[in-house]
Amino acid sequence: MLPLTGPMTQLAWVVDDIERAERELATAQGRASWTRLPDIHFGPETCELRGAPADFVAHISLAYVGDLQLELIQPVTGESIYTEFLAAQGSGLHHACWEVEDLDAALAGTEPVQSGSMGDGEIRFAYVEPGLPGFAAIELAQIGPGIRAFYDALRAG
Repeated sequence: MLPLTGPMTQLAWVVDDIERAERELATAQGRASWTRLPDIHFGPETCELRGAPADFVAHISLAYVGDLQLELIQPVTGESIYTEFLAAQGSGLHHACWEVEDLDAALAGTEPVQSGSMGDGEIRFAYVEPGLPGFAAIELAQIGPGIRAFYDALRAG
């Protein structure tokens, strides 16, 4: 298991119907507003699955409860740890995310099951399996200033 030294900042569910999951979690959390990012493409230039280039699309939806980010991920096309999770057990809680200052240092000696970057490297992420009890994976994320500003704006509502 990796030493988890940064703050845990996110809980994420992989779902087969993002709209339904938004409604259900909005009711449960008293949160009426989600920010949906449809058809996010993770390309082979910036993403790997089990050491090979990955090419997939997912709908992502974000909301905040205090400082905790809630994320919903609905796979659309391609293979990913999200499609594997849905095939194995259906929709459910998938991972918790910890922010790290240096992703490479945090992963030292560990081979992630899926990794990548978005926004010209503004966010770099890696998933390690197995996760903690009840989680399929642990995500580590290195967040740049542009993504940080985006998250802060979402949190502020």
